[in-house]
Amino acid sequence: MKIDLGDIVKLKKKHPCGSYEWKVLRIGADFRLECLGCAHQIMIPRSTLEKSVKEIKKI
Repeated sequence: MKIDLGDIVKLKKKHPCGSYEWKVLRIGADFRLECLGCAHQIMIPRSTLEKSVKEIKKI
């Protein structure tokens, strides 16, 4: 799966704030994502992210 910095990923499950979309801030073994609804940041392992991505929007 090709995910670059700055891409917007749409996940299968929504965040408690109601948003499905996250911005990619860091790439590696783990990804740092920022919620576009409330600006909350999380670190998520690559394997978990690849399973939960529904759509990738290139910027």
